[in-house]
Amino acid sequence: MSDGAVTLLDGNTFLVSTDSGDIEATLADPAGLFSFDTRYLSTWVLTVDGMRLSSLSVDDVQYFETRFFLVPGAATVYVNAELSVLRHRTLSSGLVEDVTVINHGEDPADVCVRVDAGSDFADLFDVKNATAKKGTYLKRVEDDHLVLGYQRETFHRETVIRANQPAQIDEHGLTFTVHIEPGQEWSTRLQVEPIFVVRGRSVPLVARGATTRTIDDMAAELHRWLEQAPTLETDWEPLKRTYQRSLTDLAALRFRPAVGGGDSMPAAGLPWFMTMFGRDSIITSLQTVPFLPELAATTIRVLARWQGSNIDDFRDEDPGRILHEIRYGETAAFGEQPHSPYYGTADATALFVILLDEYERWSGDATTVRQFEHAARAAITWIDEYADLMGNGYVSYQRRNEQTGLENQCWKDSLDSISYRDGRLPGFPRATCELQGYTYDAKRRAARLARQFWNDPDYAARLEGDAADLKRRFNRDFWLEDRQYYALALAGPGADRVDALSSNIGHLLGSGIVDEDKAEAVVTHLMSPAMYSGWGVRTLATTERRYNPVGYHIGTVWPFENSFIAWGLRRYGFNEEAARIASGILDAATYFQGRLPEAFAGYPRERTRYPVEYPTACSPQAWSSGTPLLLLRTMLGIEPVDENMVTNPAIPAHIGHLQLLDIPGRWGYIDAYGRGRDRLTHRRRMGPPDQK
Repeated sequence: MSDGAVTLLDGNTFLVSTDSGDIEATLADPAGLFSFDTRYLSTWVLTVDGMRLSSLSVDDVQYFETRFFLVPGAATVYVNAELSVLRHRTLSSGLVEDVTVINHGEDPADVCVRVDAGSDFADLFDVKNATAKKGTYLKRVEDDHLVLGYQRETFHRETVIRANQPAQIDEHGLTFTVHIEPGQEWSTRLQVEPIFVVRGRSVPLVARGATTRTIDDMAAELHRWLEQAPTLETDWEPLKRTYQRSLTDLAALRFRPAVGGGDSMPAAGLPWFMTMFGRDSIITSLQTVPFLPELAATTIRVLARWQGSNIDDFRDEDPGRILHEIRYGETAAFGEQPHSPYYGTADATALFVILLDEYERWSGDATTVRQFEHAARAAITWIDEYADLMGNGYVSYQRRNEQTGLENQCWKDSLDSISYRDGRLPGFPRATCELQGYTYDAKRRAARLARQFWNDPDYAARLEGDAADLKRRFNRDFWLEDRQYYALALAGPGADRVDALSSNIGHLLGSGIVDEDKAEAVVTHLMSPAMYSGWGVRTLATTERRYNPVGYHIGTVWPFENSFIAWGLRRYGFNEEAARIASGILDAATYFQGRLPEAFAGYPRERTRYPVEYPTACSPQAWSSGTPLLLLRTMLGIEPVDENMVTNPAIPAHIGHLQLLDIPGRWGYIDAYGRGRDRLTHRRRMGPPDQK
C-alpha cells in the first residue's frame, strides 16, 4: 500500500484509498473495496466541476468509519476555497459514503459533482501476482442504479451503486447537477453493494453469514467488545494506548464464518490475509484467551468443522489435518490455487489441540472439550499416521501439490526461510524443530483432556508415554553439542541437521520440550547480540549467511514470535529475559502509534533510534495485535494451574505499576497487579460482571 493510504475494515471486507478518498487501483495495487477476496471497486474518484479534490484532513473515527475534509483543486500554502467537500465513509453492509458540498461564498453556486466508478473484480491473488482476468465484464444502467459485473462461467460477481439524490447515471459513474445557495450545503448518500450472483439470483454479501448492521449498531458492538475486556491500569501511558489499539484492531479483524454459530474469529491481516487461517487464528486465540475467550471458542468450532477428511494431493489434505487457509475468490473457484480450503501447514494441527486445552484451562468450558473430542483425537491421529514423512518419529512436511502448494509449511513459509548456516537450502521432507515442540505440548495436553474429560485413562497414558519418548529423542537428535543450540530442522532423505541459528528454538521453551540442562544455553543464544536486536529476537542470527535485516523470515523481528518466546522464557524461570523482550517489543509499539506491524527490520537498536518498518508488512495483523495481550500475561505471570490461578510478575522497571482488573475465567473475575519487579499479589473477584 502506498504512503498516505487510508483504510477501513470490517472483518474480511476492507477498503483502501488515498487521503482524498479516491481509488485508482492498478492490477498489482491492493487499493479498492474488497470483500471475500474479490475487489468490487477499483475506481472511485470524486470531482467537483471537473477538479480533483485535495485533502485538508482525515478523521479516522473508528476502524469502520472515516471522514475526509477536502477542497477542489490543488491545495497550496494559501487556501481560500469557496467550496469545501466532506466525504463521510462507513463500512456497514457494504460501502456507504455521504458526500457533502458546502458553499462558503457570497454568491449561489452551480456545481457539477461527478463520481467515476469502476471495478476490475480482481481476485486478491490476481493482485498479489499481477495476473490478468479471464472472464467478461458487464455494465448496465438500471433505473436508479449502476451495475458493474464480471462473469467467468458460473463465477459471477456484481457491484451495485446507487444514490439517494437524482443523478445522471452512465456506465462509468454518476453525475449530479447541483445548485447551492450562499452558506448552504448539498449532500447525497452513495451506497455500494457487493453481490454474489448464484444461478441468476443476486445474493448480497451481507446475506452470506453476516448481519445487516447500522453504524450505530457497529459502534455499540465495539463499545461492548472493549468493555468486556479486562481494564488495564499502568504508570506507563504508552502501554495504555497500545492495549487499546490492540483491542480495537482485534475487533476490526473479526469476521463471522458461515459455520461459526454467529460468533466471530480473527482474520489474519490486512490487506493480503483477510480470511480464515488455521495457524494465525489459533495463535491469536492463544494470545488472547485470558482477555477475549470468545475468539478461541469460535476458532475451535470453525476449524473443527473444516478439519480434513480426505486424502487430496492438490489441497495437501489428510484426515484430521487442520486447514491452512480458505479463499472465496475466482482463482480458488477455478482451481488455479488450492485454497478451497488448503491444508498445507504442518503446525496448525498440533496447535489446535493446544488451543482446545488452553481454552478449557482458562474458561472451565468442559462442554466444548467434550464436544470436540473427536476433532482432537483426529488431530493426534494425523500427527501419528500422516505427518511422519521420514519414518523417524518426527512431524515433517513436503508438499504434494508441486505447482501451487506451499513449499515451506512451518510458520516461516517463505522460500528461503529454512537454511544451513552457509546459506544452502536443505532438501525435503523438512522437520523443523518447533513442530516437534508443538507436538510434544499437544500430546501432553491431550493426555490431560483424555484423563479428565474423555474418561480414557489408557489413551492418556499412551499419549504421555509418546510425549516422554519424543522429548528424549528430540534432545538427542536435534541438539548441536558443539554449537549449544538445537538444529533448525532435520531435512532431506538422510534427515541431515540444518544448523542455522534461528528464532525457532525460542518456540521450544513454551512447549516444555527443552531439557532443563539445555535451557540456559538456548536462552544465552536468544539474548545474544546475534539474535536480540534490542527491539526483539530476530528470525535469523546475524552470524548466518542468509541473514538480512529486511528479509521476510531471515532477519526481521516478528512481534508475535517474541511474545511466544517471552512466554516460554517465563516457563523456564528466565523472568528477567522475558521482561527484557516484553520491554523491547512494547517500546517498538510506541513508534507505530501503538499498532505493532506484522514484522519490522532486524537492525540493531543502537544503530537506529526507532524500529525500521518492513515495507510490505500487514497492518493491522491479528497475531501482532494479540502480542501486547500475551506480553501483559507474561509480565504479570498469570497462569492457570489445575484449579488455581498463580501469579508471579516480572515487570520492566520503566513500566512501573501494572494492573489488570476483571480478568475473566473459571474463577470468576480476577484482578492482578504489581510494580516494577516486585512480587505480584492478587485478589479474587467472584460472580458475573453485573456483580463486580
